Amino acid sequence: MIKIRNLFIVIFVAGIVFAMGKFSLKPVEVRSTNMHNNEVVLYATDWCGYCRKARDFFKENNITYTEYDIEKSVEAKNNYDQLKGRGIPLVVINGKVIDGYNPGVMKKLLAIK
Repeated sequence: MIKIRNLFIVIFVAGIVFAMGKFSLKPVEVRSTNMHNNEVVLYATDWCGYCRKARDFFKENNITYTEYDIEKSVEAKNNYDQLKGRGIPLVVINGKVIDGYNPGVMKKLLAIK
């Protein structure tokens, strides 16, 4: 009975951790592009919470970036589509494309400790 209870607790805690987004089995895919070499670009929207986190990350780390709102600019949306965007934010750092907000990968690509 104790083993079953312990297993239940482990599964319950793992579920909470997954739900909070603190752990994911999905590997982060970073792909290369010929667009936006030697610059940092953020494709975002006004209402996106993770876009706001990306903006805050760049500000806190004194990173100069260019932002494009994919809902307000046809050109931005076309570029986003060309980059095969799969969600927002879409971050491009020196020609490396990151789908979603991932500060660990962003730090690595920007050589931030």
